[in-house]
Amino acid sequence: MSSLTTQNSYTRSRTDTGNSFIYFLTRKWFLVFSVIYGLFVFMPFSAPMLMYIGWIGPAKIIYTGFSLLCHQLPQRSFFLFGSQTMYALSEIQTNWKDTVNPLILRQFIGSVEMGWKVAWSDRMVSMYTSILFFAWIWGLLRKKLQPLPNRGLFLLLLPMFLDGMTHFFSDFAGFGQGFRDSNLWLASLTNNLFVPSFYEGDALGSFNSWMRFATGVLFGLGIVWFSFPHIDFIFQKGGSGHRTAKKSEMTEKAIE
Repeated sequence: MSSLTTQNSYTRSRTDTGNSFIYFLTRKWFLVFSVIYGLFVFMPFSAPMLMYIGWIGPAKIIYTGFSLLCHQLPQRSFFLFGSQTMYALSEIQTNWKDTVNPLILRQFIGSVEMGWKVAWSDRMVSMYTSILFFAWIWGLLRKKLQPLPNRGLFLLLLPMFLDGMTHFFSDFAGFGQGFRDSNLWLASLTNNLFVPSFYEGDALGSFNSWMRFATGVLFGLGIVWFSFPHIDFIFQKGGSGHRTAKKSEMTEKAIE
């Protein structure tokens, strides 16, 4: 009889622990998201930091892991602890390997002189960091904002789709050779209003880099504005059901 009582107490204890965790999650899901996702966003930046202090092994693990999510092309990535924030393809070819093979280019993570590459491309930095940034804004305004309608989400995601697809088809001509590398079409439309470096290549401040940044930000805004109100509703609904069940359980214990 005592062993049965002990087993029931153990089962009830595990159930109470599980219920407490669920209750905490339904009330603090946004805090949990901020911590876990914040660490996820920080990790690509930690790779160059680790390289800088000589922790090469852990840094390469991060580079390898995030290479599954990103092409990590160095000419479209930020560098830390070097002389420049971004480098043109020609500079990478001169200082590393004279190649346009993307499978080889993505292997370049930097050097002492050039600094170390962030484990995400500039577009991925823009996308994922803006999700965290807009999530925090949504957390402050959650009671005042209505969910973004489907057509609004479509309009905010469309620019990145168009920008990404034009980059994709342009790269078929070879890095440095495609229509997005020269952007002659844009120079013609704007009557060469801007300096040549704005139209050419992927360097910081170029048209291409601005488009990757802007479309990534719009992507982050759309994802948060559309999905977070629905996620919050699900957790709030689950929390209400859990509180009701917990009250019923306490009532049953009192009767016993």
